[in-house]
Amino acid sequence: MTATETMPRDPYEVLGVSKSATADEINKAYRRLSKQYHPDRNPGDKDADAKYKEVQAANDLIGDETKRAQYDQFGFAGPQQGFPGGGFPGGMPFDAAAASDLFGSMFGGGGGVDLGDLLGGGARKKARSRRRAEPVESEVTVPFETAATGGSISIEYAGKRIDVKVPAGISEGKKLRVPPEATGGAEVLLKVRIAPHPHFRREGNDVYLDVPVSLAESILGAKVDVPTLDGTKLTVTVPPGTSGGRKLRLRGKGIAGGDQYLVFRVEVPSGAVDDESRKLIEEFARRNPQQVRANAPFA
Repeated sequence: MTATETMPRDPYEVLGVSKSATADEINKAYRRLSKQYHPDRNPGDKDADAKYKEVQAANDLIGDETKRAQYDQFGFAGPQQGFPGGGFPGGMPFDAAAASDLFGSMFGGGGGVDLGDLLGGGARKKARSRRRAEPVESEVTVPFETAATGGSISIEYAGKRIDVKVPAGISEGKKLRVPPEATGGAEVLLKVRIAPHPHFRREGNDVYLDVPVSLAESILGAKVDVPTLDGTKLTVTVPPGTSGGRKLRLRGKGIAGGDQYLVFRVEVPSGAVDDESRKLIEEFARRNPQQVRANAPFA
């Protein structure tokens, strides 16, 4: 290194980790900073672009176990200067992309040696893959019905409107991948948030629906119409003597083969009842004695 060259920053300092950091800690720091300074998030920002490249270089060095071990022992200088016994300049392990640049300059640029001929086509792919930008991650809210039955949603990215396919039965927290060819170059991962439904609720692939019934319907039984997830209505029978909280299963009416459960809620008349109704209820209680709290946990 000459007096005019600038020593690059310590890669641990660039990623903001200690020298004793685990590989997982290094990877997490790299992903966070790479996303923060990604060119797609900072268009035209030269400072962010420089930091992004610095983060990539730091991870390329200490994100690799072999390179990290040599850096920890010898620093940027490497075990030896030059080629003899130490591979490439700086003593660093062989890097396909660096080797491609080196061979190109040694043999007169593109007209000399093809690295693919020397090392096989996989070398270029590996080097290119290692430098591939991290995916851009975001969140997206999916309507309840779309998450249940499948469909598509529209998003906007870099001024473009993109339709994203949603598979049937997708659950909260899963990720939808938007391929680079749809965004114009960047891979986007969308973490799914499912919007609540006005009356259905979801547990796994099962859905639940609260069904109000009157006191008379719960005692005598009744037939009631209920909606299902696919938009149709079914007429179901409320068995006589149905208590509040009792469930009725509709097989296969849930999500992706799951079931729909009807949860009955007994609604009693609000406010005061007239004298005649009170007498009838008192007579009913006398004729049908119950010890409803006899088996309660607090009894």
